[in-house]
Amino acid sequence: MNLILLKLKEVFSIKVGIPGGLLYYRYETFINTFLEELEIESIFSTETNKEILDMGVSCCVNDACLPMKIFHGHAAALNEKCDYLLIPRIMKCENSESICPKFCGLPEMVMSGIKRKEGVITYPLYLNRNKEIKHYLRKIGKDLEIQENKIMAAYKKAVNNHKLQIQGIKDQGYRFTIFLGGHPYNLYDRFANMNLIHKLHSYGIGVITEERVSDNEKEAEIKPLMKKPYWLFYKNNYGAGKYLVKDQGIDGIIYISSFSCGIDSITIEMLKNDIGEFPFLILKIDEHSGEAGIDTRIEAFADMLERRKLH
Repeated sequence: MNLILLKLKEVFSIKVGIPGGLLYYRYETFINTFLEELEIESIFSTETNKEILDMGVSCCVNDACLPMKIFHGHAAALNEKCDYLLIPRIMKCENSESICPKFCGLPEMVMSGIKRKEGVITYPLYLNRNKEIKHYLRKIGKDLEIQENKIMAAYKKAVNNHKLQIQGIKDQGYRFTIFLGGHPYNLYDRFANMNLIHKLHSYGIGVITEERVSDNEKEAEIKPLMKKPYWLFYKNNYGAGKYLVKDQGIDGIIYISSFSCGIDSITIEMLKNDIGEFPFLILKIDEHSGEAGIDTRIEAFADMLERRKLH
């Protein structure tokens, strides 16, 4: 009897698909904990690979950036495997900053690209107010027929785990240390950035990312600006990069940027203008990027750091 009930549960359980791209890299712990606490059968796409990218390119608009195309590929890979596809419409970030406007229209872009009209969770999400986050999660619970008290208990556990998680990278013991700037989905997607961090380590270059610089330290560098930055990742990367240069805790900066990203372009120019003569390498990536070209530029940058230390 127990075996029969178990099989029935497997047949009738709701499967929620979680595309492994974009801000999944930032909120992975929260998402995973929340779904585990609710005992929802969640299906995650695999790490990005050539097949995922090809699917994304084929179903996404041509002028979209590489991360958007990769996200479309992850969604396409899950399309036939789940009852619901979770694609949040992120409107505001934690401290009321904004992100790329494409996030607001992401659900429509993906639904059009993968030809799916139903079973997509697309409610707007405001991360700057706990009240709005709870409201968003209650809507999901209603769709999945889960009691509100369970939703709130899972939310509390997910928040706690997210706060306990040590985000970002701060390498120790390398000959050089550089600030690695960029959006999290460019920094932590090893396929998109062609395993950049591993390549840097092979040249004796350690990495520190913006998450390991405190909010207070970032805010202190942003304060002299004429206007508070509008974009979350501009604020984080500009503030962290400028602080680390001033603190003399790094030997250089590498910024990995999606081709045609307007926010990255502003961040890079502001940093270049404010840090003066300092080793700064910009790596632009898209679906046509060649690994040999990236390797050559990293090698040249490592040689420059070596010469700079000697002289």
